[in-house]
Amino acid sequence: MEHIHELNNGIPAEPLVFLKPNSSIITGDTLTLPDFSENVHHETELVLLIGENKQIIAYTVGLDLTARDVQDVCKTKGLPWLKAKGFKGACWLGEFKPFTQKQYHLSLTINGETRQDDSTEKMMYSFDYLVDYLDNLYGIQTGDIIMTGSPKGVGKIERGDKLVVRIDDDRYELRAQ
Repeated sequence: MEHIHELNNGIPAEPLVFLKPNSSIITGDTLTLPDFSENVHHETELVLLIGENKQIIAYTVGLDLTARDVQDVCKTKGLPWLKAKGFKGACWLGEFKPFTQKQYHLSLTINGETRQDDSTEKMMYSFDYLVDYLDNLYGIQTGDIIMTGSPKGVGKIERGDKLVVRIDDDRYELRAQ
């Protein structure tokens, strides 16, 4: 909810959903920012991996990158946000681990400054609700991932930034280029 307010958006009546192409997914320690945007923002999120029978089988932390300047143009023109949120490398993922139904703690520091530090306890929708909602609308398949939304503290990433992304005790060091 706090992330919704920091972007001056209204509270949605249902989950706000968008799709990311497989080419947007990356792993490793490098984020390559797109040349077509001057304002790429980070959104640290819990990521769920779906197994057989629509069960959540694993989790990790992810960074949902958004070309905010491109997104603003798309919003103004009533266009889809795909270019803003689905570009190559827009979805960094950590290592998946077996899922446990609990609250997870997420944090992100950039160049030593804490940007995001919060718990999934504040999520608007439960894990199971998100799976059911998405399955009813689109169908969920084994291997699908769900990024569950970001806590407050989103902000700009610059080339050369050093990021530390955490979920509970797992820590990932990244560099933006």
